[in-house]
Amino acid sequence: MKIHKKIILQAKHQINSDAISHNALKVLSRLNEAGYEAYLVGGGVRDLLLGEKPKDFDVATSAKPEEVKRLFRNCRLIGRRFRLAHILYGRDVIEVATFRGPHEGEHSQHAGKNNEGRIIRDNVFGNLEEDAIRRDFTVNALYYNIQDNSIIDFTGGMSDLKHKILRMIGDTEVRYREDPVRMLRAVRFAAKLNFKIEKTAHQLIFEMADLLENIPLARLFDETIKLFQGGYGLRCLHLLREYQLFQLLFPMTEKSHVQSLTMIEQALSNTDKRIATGKSVNPAFFLSVLLWRPMQEFKQQFLAQEQHEMEALLNASREVIIRQQAHLSIPKRFSLMIKEIWHMQPQLQHPTQKRALRTLSNKRFRAAYDFLLLRHSVGESDLEPLCDWWTQIQTKTLSEQEEMCGELAVRGTKKRKRRNRRQKASGSMT
Repeated sequence: MKIHKKIILQAKHQINSDAISHNALKVLSRLNEAGYEAYLVGGGVRDLLLGEKPKDFDVATSAKPEEVKRLFRNCRLIGRRFRLAHILYGRDVIEVATFRGPHEGEHSQHAGKNNEGRIIRDNVFGNLEEDAIRRDFTVNALYYNIQDNSIIDFTGGMSDLKHKILRMIGDTEVRYREDPVRMLRAVRFAAKLNFKIEKTAHQLIFEMADLLENIPLARLFDETIKLFQGGYGLRCLHLLREYQLFQLLFPMTEKSHVQSLTMIEQALSNTDKRIATGKSVNPAFFLSVLLWRPMQEFKQQFLAQEQHEMEALLNASREVIIRQQAHLSIPKRFSLMIKEIWHMQPQLQHPTQKRALRTLSNKRFRAAYDFLLLRHSVGESDLEPLCDWWTQIQTKTLSEQEEMCGELAVRGTKKRKRRNRRQKASGSMT
């Protein structure tokens, strides 16, 4: 790849150093003072140029990981495939990466690819120019220098940023083979930035998507959460389905997408709104939505085998989670919560005097209640009276809640009497 280094002076760009994290500036300054090259790089620079507030600030440096650790007591080294330094300031983490180098030449013994061309070992260090070539997209390969407030551009990232294009650096096919997750990152950035994926990078996703099947399932889970819980999840869903990637991650859901798509879209719309207002979201809730329809289909199969309602629900929940784990690895803390949300739906749909208050005090009540509301919002069954009842009881005092539960018992008695009368009438007619 031809390299044309450009230096964009402060007067030609809109980055103000006041918008950069104070902790990131401290890291950069200390590295520079110790005699190392150090630049702000990646999404932080890209978002600042777009007038957005970055979530993270990453640093690229000539210092080796062990040298970074010696400079910062609040540093921990992570990673096997590529060694990284995390500088910790409370909850704020500044990621520091040593300049990466080419896999060829004298340092090739520190690199490694498998038979498909995927990088499995990458502790190869280089210089600033070599680091730029190793990055994924041109818009992520812009370096901000705090010493003169300039931006260094080796790959045409400033031009692509202006024209809203996501372009892979180097040979796109090789880059996808090196790390197939780059296809998911292309979708995520296209959704987040509202950029178009460059033609070759666009077309090769259709041709090379099956390489994602060789990615560790835990990493696929992490990338999936970034897609759906970054504040632009609805756009990610549409792009994933457009590129036929969604079926690789959630094949059971894709198979039943006609029935479940409306609910998934509504959940993602709600999630995007929550994130936009600074509210927290839990991956388990959205995953419970994604897998709800497949679970219901398995439940019907178990009911057809004459299993009881709750037994069928438990078996279907277990079956769906096991099958989904073959495509991306859901951590146990999330899979347990998914099943708890599902298992509480019958309790919410059939409240009783004895069980209602216990259900209300369950630690998963709020998530299960929100799930019930979501089901109602997309027209699943006649849930409006139940949603109204559970909404109302949450606003009451304990004595008022007990009174509402007592009314359930009265209604239950009347319901049983009506049922008995119908059964007797039916018996007298035969």
